[in-house]
Amino acid sequence: MVAQQQQIQPSPYSGLYDLIVPQDNLLRKINDLVDFTFIYEELASKYCTTNGRRAESPVRMFKYLLLKTIYTVSDVDVVERSRYDMSFKYFLDLSPEEALINPSSLTKFRKLRLKDTDLLNLLISKTVAIALEKGIIKSHSLIVDATHSLSRSNPQSALEVLRERSRLLRKALCSIDEDIKGRMPEQNDSGGLEEQLAYCRRLEKLVEADQALCVIPAVREKLNLLRETVEDTHESHTLSKDTDARMGHKSADSSFFGYKTHLAMTEERIIAAALVTSGEKGDGPQLPKLVEISRANGLQVDTVIGDAAYSGKENLKLQDKEGRSLKLVARLNPVISQGSRKEEARFEYNKDAAMFVCPAGHMAMRKARQGKKNRGKNQATIYYFDVQKCRSCPLQEGCYKPGAKSKTYAVTIKSPIHVEQQAFQQTAYFKEKTRERYKIEAKNSELKNVHGYGRAISYGITSMQLQGALAIFTVNLKRILKLSA
Repeated sequence: MVAQQQQIQPSPYSGLYDLIVPQDNLLRKINDLVDFTFIYEELASKYCTTNGRRAESPVRMFKYLLLKTIYTVSDVDVVERSRYDMSFKYFLDLSPEEALINPSSLTKFRKLRLKDTDLLNLLISKTVAIALEKGIIKSHSLIVDATHSLSRSNPQSALEVLRERSRLLRKALCSIDEDIKGRMPEQNDSGGLEEQLAYCRRLEKLVEADQALCVIPAVREKLNLLRETVEDTHESHTLSKDTDARMGHKSADSSFFGYKTHLAMTEERIIAAALVTSGEKGDGPQLPKLVEISRANGLQVDTVIGDAAYSGKENLKLQDKEGRSLKLVARLNPVISQGSRKEEARFEYNKDAAMFVCPAGHMAMRKARQGKKNRGKNQATIYYFDVQKCRSCPLQEGCYKPGAKSKTYAVTIKSPIHVEQQAFQQTAYFKEKTRERYKIEAKNSELKNVHGYGRAISYGITSMQLQGALAIFTVNLKRILKLSA
């Protein structure tokens, strides 16, 4: 059975709060800023209102989780600190002498009461509504970016897992029969995955050949575990307890195992929308959803600021509610705007002949267009050169392949939408808005370094969404309080 948020019970010690907790205390200001009854309204259906023992208020339980995020402490420590920290007691609407919950109740609250709730969008929409009500958000621009969070469970290579589980089986065998050590196959200490798989199979055959060993539970369990690992290795070479996390890449030579949080933030540094995905997801495809969520939260959006990951053709076609194209302040991929050839490999264009000229001074003989308009990839113009000249050219190395029957030079034809975006990149408005993008990098840093968002604190994407909801709610409240001062 549950009741609405409990008020501080009449107590002869309640006056201590006015003496000890100052008016400019962060928790006092958050309490004054936010009406937390929206949490009760969201979670009331998760409780029985007529039967059972009276449950702890869902608002108070949520506040415990919020304190954990603000101060980056564990379940045990947030409850322990609430015993003696008067600002915590005040924030939780506890009387000074009132008893506290058992820390394990927070785990139950997360798993049972917050299950199947869209807390991420709920908390963001609440803070955006507060910011709009106070007149803090005045811009019509969104700054977008994605930040990565490492999984709580580091991935292990299949080789590491096989070595560990074969070691456990050997240990179980030696504990039963010390003489078996001499009959075991030679360990694979320096070989690769294939050598380890072969070693595991030989170890399996050794155990299977002795029926007396196979019936011993300690040996049978380790043997079955090793068999299962060998089978799993054929499907995946990376194993982890976190089944939702995936390998993502920050650059060509830098990777991570975990999740991505895609953020949309106003120029006033209020996060207006967020999506949590596994680490391998791209940034650009999330933009339409981020814009949609931001508008649903009450924002007017006419400009989106991001990096080149967001300048895909589908994003360039995004429109506002009136059907006008959104201004996308994101540079085109260099392959589109400049081409992928190195400077020394580029041919010169002769505008009078409308043909390309190679570095040796030979002009193309003819040209032809390749591809269909508005279908898949952009069209290209193919320029054909006299292959007889190429065969005797002193500059043919790296340009003409000996024995080739033709020499061509292809130039991609930019679509009208790319040409328009390239022209937009030269405008003063584009250059001015580009300077705003650093703000979201600072916000990512705050989430990670101050509120522990650099690593997941639990397993699974649902837990990551809850962690993201509380961290974003916290940074938004702190920003609103700063701008309201």
